[in-house]
Amino acid sequence: MKPVNSPPRFAWLPKLAVALTGAALLAGCDSDMSDLERFVAETKLKHQGRVDPLPDFVQYESFAYSETNLRDPFKPNVDIVIESSASSSGPRPSAQRRREALEGFPLDALKMVGLLQQRSTSWALIQDPDGTIHRVQPGNYAGQNHGKITDISENEIILVELVPDGISGWIQRDAQLALGNDE
Repeated sequence: MKPVNSPPRFAWLPKLAVALTGAALLAGCDSDMSDLERFVAETKLKHQGRVDPLPDFVQYESFAYSETNLRDPFKPNVDIVIESSASSSGPRPSAQRRREALEGFPLDALKMVGLLQQRSTSWALIQDPDGTIHRVQPGNYAGQNHGKITDISENEIILVELVPDGISGWIQRDAQLALGNDE
């Protein structure tokens, strides 16, 4: 009778086959590597690197600034006086006016898409970048430069914008929003 946990009778046979195959492969290897060594030597001779020498750097010459006969380079030639136009009576945006929805978008991002008329009243339809259509009429505002709509025609909306003039004042400039073509 056979013990229960004994290995099969020829379990060592596959291991012996692997060992014999490995030995045969190692015996077939040629230890002569002269062709490889010759190839490496030829390659090293053909591809010798060359590094260019570093360029000659010119020594920096500092400039001694003689303040006795030259003007101070950090001060302007003339005294510039900027008068504040804050007290002037030019145009200014109203601080009390409530901002409208279309003032959150630049004017070039808005698109006139249509016109509605009922008797003598006209409304323009403007599409914002989000795709929402807004109904506007003269007196409404659009664009980020306080653009007030002054006139609406079949092909365009006329606005007057208030833009800063750079010296704490404001100037008016005309702008228009043409009827957009579908692309």
